[in-house]
Amino acid sequence: MTAAPAGSAVEGTLRPASTVMRLARLGAFFPTRISFLRTMIRRLHGEGAVVRRPVWRIDDRGYGVAVYSLDFGGHPYSLVAFSTELAPEDRSDRVIAEAWDTSYVLFDGIPDAADIDRLAAAVPRQEAARYTGRDLVLSRANRSVRLFDHVVDALARGDQPDRTLIAETGYLMRTTAVYGNGKFGIADRARIAGRPGLGGPFQAEMLAVWLIRGFTLDLVEHIARRRGGAQAATLAPGYRRYLGIGNSTGLGMAPFLVNHPLLLHNWIAARETALARVRGIERAAEAEISAFLAGLDRVRAHVRDWRVSDSRQMARIEVLDVELEAVSGWLDAAWLSRLWPWERLMAEAERLSLEGQELLVSLVLEPHGALIDDTADCMASAGEPRLDPTVTVGDLRRALDTAFDWALAIDFSQPGECQRFWYVSEEKSEPRLGERRLEAGAEREMPLDVARRVQALDSDLAAADPAERLARFLLRHPQHRFAVGRVQLAAGHPYAEIRDNLIGAGCVPVDMLRCKLSFFGAGRFDPKSDRWTRIVLFQGAPGLDDIATADPDGWAFPILARDVAGTGP
Repeated sequence: MTAAPAGSAVEGTLRPASTVMRLARLGAFFPTRISFLRTMIRRLHGEGAVVRRPVWRIDDRGYGVAVYSLDFGGHPYSLVAFSTELAPEDRSDRVIAEAWDTSYVLFDGIPDAADIDRLAAAVPRQEAARYTGRDLVLSRANRSVRLFDHVVDALARGDQPDRTLIAETGYLMRTTAVYGNGKFGIADRARIAGRPGLGGPFQAEMLAVWLIRGFTLDLVEHIARRRGGAQAATLAPGYRRYLGIGNSTGLGMAPFLVNHPLLLHNWIAARETALARVRGIERAAEAEISAFLAGLDRVRAHVRDWRVSDSRQMARIEVLDVELEAVSGWLDAAWLSRLWPWERLMAEAERLSLEGQELLVSLVLEPHGALIDDTADCMASAGEPRLDPTVTVGDLRRALDTAFDWALAIDFSQPGECQRFWYVSEEKSEPRLGERRLEAGAEREMPLDVARRVQALDSDLAAADPAERLARFLLRHPQHRFAVGRVQLAAGHPYAEIRDNLIGAGCVPVDMLRCKLSFFGAGRFDPKSDRWTRIVLFQGAPGLDDIATADPDGWAFPILARDVAGTGP
């Protein structure tokens, strides 16, 4: 690998925010090797993590408590898992549900009997209970009933489950919430932010979900053994690897990207910096070329297996499938052996759909861990910067014209541009999206209408003296403090804003979900409407039993092998 010379046209060039930060493109993102769960797996592998199971009090039907413990970054952590009987009529993935098949807490340390008793009374009640500073992450999950029961039945008979059912679902359980960062009285992020391994975004949550995945695999085999006795089988290794953890996510996640603009900038900037570094490679090494071409073959198979019921997303997948076939027809080792291979490839990719372009971003990053993995260390944020009241009105207006030219171009006098409003549900304190002309509550609108607020600020700035200090301007117009803060932040952080109207009729909220979930490392994006989706986490990843020995990066875009030994029909 030969890097670009300093100052070359390629070295250090990032894609502009005007290209990257459009909602349609963000809604086409795929996970990369610097996604949060990929980073977590590499760290666990690097430490040679050993997971112990000091408590397993699970009955023949699969109900009870289990504890999984490990040392990570010099600190012990434990997942305390509770499995309870759930009536069919109580089973729901909605956030307003009050009962679940399983519930969990990631505990700071090793729980003793008193800790487990306290958690047994609290955790199955989730947000209705009380917690302590040692409770780091709170979660719950429901069985994928058809697949879970099928796997138990097959293993109990001594058989392997049906391959088609495994491929279609990809998980035995799906979480309906994974709470961290002080929510509902659990530990504030400050408690763990400085600890090795947990300092990056959502690392504690990723650790909890990885351990939950291990518990679900152990649970299904345990029930099968109790039911089938000596004839019971264990899951084939290929199936254990392929089964991840499902997740159902709705509008509650969407405002996060708007409410944390500096964090959003850091995430996108890390991804774009990694891409720029790879594009700056003058000549690719043979190993990188081979790894990329193998990854391209793998992702083609992955896309062929990716089927969803949503017509919008399915149409995009079908286009992507055709595009990948076409790219594979002309892209070979000889083409990549010429100068500036990755820069040329990304230039060619501009003719593809947004899904095709962003999938190739993920693929070109994959063989270059030594060059880019450190960008994952730049994705955290200690908080948003404070407003600077010492600048002049003229200074602020110039910054606004540069960073928010896209917002000034929106005509908010058109009804469709103000059609919706974001608010917080009184029932569950979760974000929701209302229709402005059909529903009450717009007076309690959340400030996700950034573009409209910036336009209002610009109007009052135009009527003010350009030499006036911002502090005096804000004394007369305190309603603009929010918009001023966004302008000042965006002036130095170009990826901080989604450059679209989030209250317009054309906004597709699920695109915001996909963007955030791609940074988590989620795969098999499966939208159920424009407001909620299902995904799979840790599919193909090393498990509790082989984390120290398996390749920590050899599982991107997992496919279910056609030759899993001992599988069913």
